[in-house]
Amino acid sequence: MNDVVQDIKKIAQQVYDHIKKAKPPALETPVRSLSNVAFDKKEGFFRIQDSVKRRALTASTIKSFAQTLRMMGLSKELVESDDTATKREAYYVSKNWGDARFSEQPESDSVMDDIEAMLRVNREQLGFIPGEHGGAVAGALTVIDHDFETKKEIKIDCTQFGSGAYSIPSSVEHLKFETKAKFILAIETQGMFERLNKHNYWKKENCILIAMSGVPTRACRRFIRKLSDEKHLPVYVFTDGDPYGYGNIYRTLKVGSGNAAHINEFFCVPQAKFIGVTPDDIDDYHLPTHPLKEIDLKKIKDLLKNDPFIQEHKEWQKALQQMAKNKVRVEQQAFAAHGLNHVMEIYLPEKISDAKKWLP
Repeated sequence: MNDVVQDIKKIAQQVYDHIKKAKPPALETPVRSLSNVAFDKKEGFFRIQDSVKRRALTASTIKSFAQTLRMMGLSKELVESDDTATKREAYYVSKNWGDARFSEQPESDSVMDDIEAMLRVNREQLGFIPGEHGGAVAGALTVIDHDFETKKEIKIDCTQFGSGAYSIPSSVEHLKFETKAKFILAIETQGMFERLNKHNYWKKENCILIAMSGVPTRACRRFIRKLSDEKHLPVYVFTDGDPYGYGNIYRTLKVGSGNAAHINEFFCVPQAKFIGVTPDDIDDYHLPTHPLKEIDLKKIKDLLKNDPFIQEHKEWQKALQQMAKNKVRVEQQAFAAHGLNHVMEIYLPEKISDAKKWLP
């Protein structure tokens, strides 16, 4: 029997046994935050620590307790029937749960995350998939998928989408790859991805372009990790020069997050290197900037004070401190001030060829 189903049955049995003995049952889940993770350079990702939250069945926890058990029951049904439900669909299924129904989707998402952490699996193994796609891919790569009805192999050539791109599916574990590319370039914005794709940057540099479109989804992170591991490809990450690009987009891709610390080992890319815009680039490339907002300065202080990854790397501390001192941020599109294709004709070739300018 599937391990997930067995684990769910085990928890349900424990709850039943406690109730039968007239003892209040309880559910324990790991604390999902940066306060409960540790970063080790050798491992290269945030690993969850030992803090847990215990939810005992009381008059005030009846609803949340019931919601957790009902969500686990839905997961069991999905896994046993080899079916899936989007997070949005799971929320609407709960409308049939009477008083245990969810009022808003963030409530059901949170319970889903708790169960994921409790069982130490990812939500895809529970039968739940995100509603959004995982990112866009273009370049020297053939993705080998299969038809889920006939099981027939399907080869998808990522050089043959014209001005479009291959869309990463919500689940990528079954995918295989063929490529002779030299590296993967993960890009923050869809606009920059489309410029590089339109001008066949991937062909000139023999690389694979991946649009993260902000903080990369778990499917996108897993796709990059799987592709990099299996084909031994370096990963370069190109983001804006702001605290969000550094501390959310890049950090999440490279080492994971506190909220998903129980699965970071599989959904982060420790081998990634940062070639995005730095405070030094502003002077080196004479780039136009924007003033930092109060929320940006607050984010920098938070990263320096509380982020284990930033605290481990003096290079990142220096970059953030320099940004705070200068009180400006810079976008990756700023290179257009020197010509629309300056970024791919000058900046990227120079940055990728000079490892001394990368950030860890």
